[in-house]
Amino acid sequence: MPALLLTNARLAGRPDRPVDVLLDDGRIAAATPSRVEPVGGSRRARPAEVVDVDGRTVVPGLWDAHTHLTQWAMVRQRLDVSAATSAAHAAALVRDRLDLAAPPTGGTPLVGYGFRWATWPDDPTAAVLDEVAGDVPVVLLSGDLHSAWASSAGLRFLGIAEHPTGLLREEEWMPASPRIVTVGDAVADALVADAARAAAARGVVGVVDFEVADNLAAWRRRVAGGWDGLRVRAAVWEQHLDGVLAAGLRDGDPLGDPVGSDLVTQGPLKVISDGSLNTLTAYCFDAYAGAVGPDAHGVLNVATDHLVPLMNRAHAAGLRCAIHAIGDRANALALDAFEASGARGSVEHAQLLRADDVARFAALGVTASVQPEHAMDDRDVAEELWPGRTARAFPLAELRAAGVPLTLGSDAPVAPLDPWTALAAAVTRSRDGREPWHPEQRIDVRAGLEASVDGRSLDLAVGGPADLAVLDVDPLALPAAHDDPADLADALRAVPVAGTLVAGRWTHHALAG
Repeated sequence: MPALLLTNARLAGRPDRPVDVLLDDGRIAAATPSRVEPVGGSRRARPAEVVDVDGRTVVPGLWDAHTHLTQWAMVRQRLDVSAATSAAHAAALVRDRLDLAAPPTGGTPLVGYGFRWATWPDDPTAAVLDEVAGDVPVVLLSGDLHSAWASSAGLRFLGIAEHPTGLLREEEWMPASPRIVTVGDAVADALVADAARAAAARGVVGVVDFEVADNLAAWRRRVAGGWDGLRVRAAVWEQHLDGVLAAGLRDGDPLGDPVGSDLVTQGPLKVISDGSLNTLTAYCFDAYAGAVGPDAHGVLNVATDHLVPLMNRAHAAGLRCAIHAIGDRANALALDAFEASGARGSVEHAQLLRADDVARFAALGVTASVQPEHAMDDRDVAEELWPGRTARAFPLAELRAAGVPLTLGSDAPVAPLDPWTALAAAVTRSRDGREPWHPEQRIDVRAGLEASVDGRSLDLAVGGPADLAVLDVDPLALPAAHDDPADLADALRAVPVAGTLVAGRWTHHALAG
């Protein structure tokens, strides 16, 4: 592949200093003032293709630090019921879809996603869906993927002969979920490739894939098939850990059999320690408002005496650990496990934290891998279920001030795989024109962008990977042009991306000429 020279580019926050950026052999070879012969790094031994980016802003390519990539690829084809404000509203959306298009054939279900039922005025029951769907199997996935709601025919499709309500939560849902969340390899690979192209159009160069699957096998298959969509760090779950360890894979090792493209590498061990807010299963010190009984504080899925040796094993084998923790008690226990095991890695979500545990994140060097758009999705239910506690929910500013490493992600399909959506939520705590929610926990655009580029310098350090996004606007200039937080949120969500490069190769190219 020939070297590529991007001329007349601007760095983020430096509009008056145009630069030429030379990309060679998959790396940034030089970044020098425009019209000056590039120097530094490796000198090119062959002519470079020249692309004038016409004053656009060039930033390191964006990463989504938390995705379920195959599920996101599938959800893009499914019925969106995330706008539903009641069970009746969700059922009406199902009815409208069935009125507009023929129902699925061969006994396959109509699958939807995105409902959040915790504050609905009515209950999601099989009977509600039966009224609009009849004998058509319907299965709706909750926005957080921790539950599903099925019609009677949908329950039968899932292999469940009887159920008191039709709402399957946590351990009721997980064993049945493969009937919905898995497809054939060829179909899955095609959908994932399409989702990668869509992500590239938003400046994405890499994702961490927490798909609940044998990711080593899946991604080796895709590498063997010529995968070139974006960079992927493929996580491993406990049930597949033996295979990764038997292969001798450590964090960051390229996957492939034999080893192929370094676009796909081994990622962390993933463990889900508690549930979620919307299912009232995130594990908390205080009970949920109005909740009684043994699960009033949520659910701990993995006990500490199991988690610590599991993390020890992964750490000893050279793997990082990514521990899902949403409730404040689950976060405290996850930090206990990091301290006891000596493992390195991240807490995924970190939605509700005590002040002492924010300090522990920093002291232990544990990354807070957060999904800011969840705050916009959950602000109302959080106020209802965590009354008096939301000042410490999604505490991004507090984490950053304490020196905690931050990475932003989506948890797609829970939120869209679009880093600009996450950045807008982190910076403004606002969506749909609403007043910012706990604005004291906002971070600035630079901090949010730095948390979205996999630790790369916004100044495009020579020697770094040639993974770049070419933007039609400078995101660091947007706050000055948008005083109103709602306007700024809209502007950040809509940042136009003119081009994306991975290892110096265009994965999205919408530049004129």
